[in-house]
Amino acid sequence: MPEHKCAQGHGDGRCFLKIAEKALFDELKKQLSSWIHQVLAKNADITATGLDVSEKTIYDSLAEPPQKEMGDFAFGLFTFAKALKKGPPMIAGALVKEFPASDLFSVQAAGPYLNFKFSNKAFAQWVLNPILDKSYFKRKMYQSSPKTMIEYSQPNTHKELHVGHMRNLCLGDSLIKLLKFSGQDILSSTFPGDVGTHVAKCLWYMKYHNKEAAPKTGKGEWLGRMYSTANNKLEVEKGTPQEDINRGQLTEILKQLEHKNGEFYDLWKETREWSIALMKSVYAWAGVTFDMWYWESDVDSASVALVQDLYKQGKLIQSQGAIGMDLTSENLGFCMLLKSDGTGLYASKDLELARRKFTDYKIEKSIYVVDLRQALHFQQVFRVLESIGFEQAKNCYHLQYNFVELPDGAMSSRKGNIVPLSELVKQMEAKITTDYLTRYKGEWPDSEIKETATKIAQGAIKYGMLKQDPGKKIVFEMTEWLKLDGESGPFIQYSCARINSLIQKIGIAEKPLDQIPWDSIVEKPERDLVQFLSYFHHYVYLSTENYKPSTLCGYLYDLAKRFNYFYHECPIAQAPSEQLKEARVNLARATGLVLENGLALLGIPVPQRM
Repeated sequence: MPEHKCAQGHGDGRCFLKIAEKALFDELKKQLSSWIHQVLAKNADITATGLDVSEKTIYDSLAEPPQKEMGDFAFGLFTFAKALKKGPPMIAGALVKEFPASDLFSVQAAGPYLNFKFSNKAFAQWVLNPILDKSYFKRKMYQSSPKTMIEYSQPNTHKELHVGHMRNLCLGDSLIKLLKFSGQDILSSTFPGDVGTHVAKCLWYMKYHNKEAAPKTGKGEWLGRMYSTANNKLEVEKGTPQEDINRGQLTEILKQLEHKNGEFYDLWKETREWSIALMKSVYAWAGVTFDMWYWESDVDSASVALVQDLYKQGKLIQSQGAIGMDLTSENLGFCMLLKSDGTGLYASKDLELARRKFTDYKIEKSIYVVDLRQALHFQQVFRVLESIGFEQAKNCYHLQYNFVELPDGAMSSRKGNIVPLSELVKQMEAKITTDYLTRYKGEWPDSEIKETATKIAQGAIKYGMLKQDPGKKIVFEMTEWLKLDGESGPFIQYSCARINSLIQKIGIAEKPLDQIPWDSIVEKPERDLVQFLSYFHHYVYLSTENYKPSTLCGYLYDLAKRFNYFYHECPIAQAPSEQLKEARVNLARATGLVLENGLALLGIPVPQRM
């Protein structure tokens, strides 16, 4: 689990959050745990100590040896030393004799450890057969979990979506896919900002200063340019007589939006649809859907009424005309919930939103995927929720991430120095087509070239956004993200396509699993690849526990590299025997399935060919 802050902002909040209970999902470790348990349970000296030798405890204790040559799993005996009053190496030396001879695995005492190494055939059968029949991808990693809502992608209407928005979108979507895959009960939601000062600025400029007609297409992007222009104009006119006029006009616009009437309210309804159309086009391109759409405008009036009611109950105070909660004693400052003019703020809306989430959907946990600049905001909101008696406050968690920068610095919609997402997608798909796919013109249908370019662009953007730890900044560089020979989405996609092409070219039909000659797999690169394939669920589990898809990204990149090494060292088409060729083809097929399923958890599709 990641490090949390509790609702009060103190310490590690994991003790408050409802957490999921892990299942024993690795079938090989589970079977080995059963065998070890049988031996330990028959040892009178060990059972007399009363130590926990359950299969679950053994399962959790199994580790990878420091060197692969030592075995596939190691079981440490440190916990037995004090109770038995013997050194762990002595205990290991005695226990190794109690394991019956087996064709499946061998066991050796190595210092304080028992090392277990499976036969090549048994190891391949345990690892690869479930991958090939795809049952491997249906295993659940949690036996119970709280019903959780993950809120992510909170774009503002009347602003242009840019490359920076993709980090939130990719992170939230991948986490939902990972958590659902692992067996957790997950709902997704988005909370776009369709009211507020940014909207007023855009409408203000359109009404009082714009001479340009809205275009027939690309209206959502055009609104973003109106907002940036408006903001720049307001900045220039600060400190001039015009500033007071501007302020009065913006206040009037906000009042009309709050009361839902007037010419600006009508203009808002029309232009809001332009922004929503832009959002939905981005989500469609990214393959993202939500279980629930919340809107700031839907909770605006209700949040103001909630704050007013809490003030009447004496749970909030007034300070310089504003209503909120004084949290200065907890180093959280004053949480303003209503401004002196009676309008609400983000914090007031988040109070009402939290109430609705837990009430309407009976969720037990709420995760907010929002960048780290909003850390204080959520600390204040969660603390206010707790203070007003909202019991579920302890089950609210702000999942922070750092932002995306361009090589020359930070982006800002306000200033207009952004890379518009719609333009970025066009540029990437054009570059992919020119650099990689033009050679197939006439050989592939045009529709396939276009579809492949889209999939590679998705792979480049999504992997680029996810491969970095969420806490670290990302510097967006299109050329680097599109490389086929570096740590990129297209490199892993290409590895998948290469495997598919290889299998089709060799033309060996799939056989029943029990007929695959796995005993032919004896070379070290083959064995290392099988072993690394067995780690897939472990890396998925780590990604869910730490809310870090970057962990899975690293695994998939390493897996693709290991496959390429195997392919170079162990010829498939030119294998010295038909049996070995068949075994290697199926090892390649299993690798392709793991890569493809892993990429799907990142939201990345795989082209059939590249």
